Amino acid sequence: MSDMVECVIDSIRVSLMSQQRIVVLRETDADRYLTIWIGIYEAEAIALALQEVEVARPLTWDLLRSTFTALGARIVRVEVTAMREETFYGNIVAELNGQIINIDSRPSDALALAVRAHVPILVAKTVMDTVGILPEEDLQEGASPKPSQAEKPATELAGEESEGRLSIFEDFLDQLDMNDIDKPDDEDDDPDKP
Repeated sequence: MSDMVECVIDSIRVSLMSQQRIVVLRETDADRYLTIWIGIYEAEAIALALQEVEVARPLTWDLLRSTFTALGARIVRVEVTAMREETFYGNIVAELNGQIINIDSRPSDALALAVRAHVPILVAKTVMDTVGILPEEDLQEGASPKPSQAEKPATELAGEESEGRLSIFEDFLDQLDMNDIDKPDDEDDDPDKP
């Protein structure tokens, strides 16, 4: 495991361009981040578990955790093991009867399971060294960053997106000439006139 670094889920963000979700992992012993594009449902599942929201019926990842428990297996950790051709690869490490079992997984599913099972999240050092992100210098000096539109948390984006949509209507209303509203353009177009 010396070739792995431990990370925690820092945040889940939404891209305005595609409405896809991004999970941001933060290295626990360093100031490096890893961003992974994930599906909407996986993002929702991770967010629900992080916020400890109870759902009426088990989601897929709740079912998976229950299956491990029912079979007597213990989830040890989840891993982001590689990145090939712009695709991340994950692994769920479980223990059953003293034997370690590695289960191939998408990182998003592994992360959704990890937050439910409260197990460590590990990322291969080669992945962090290749695609990990270091904060800009001004962030290291204590300045508060202003995230780009593509990386803002979903809660912030909802209000800004609504404001952007409403500005189109404001521009339209500003261009209206209110003096012409009561005047018909053509007397023949009046439907009430015989």
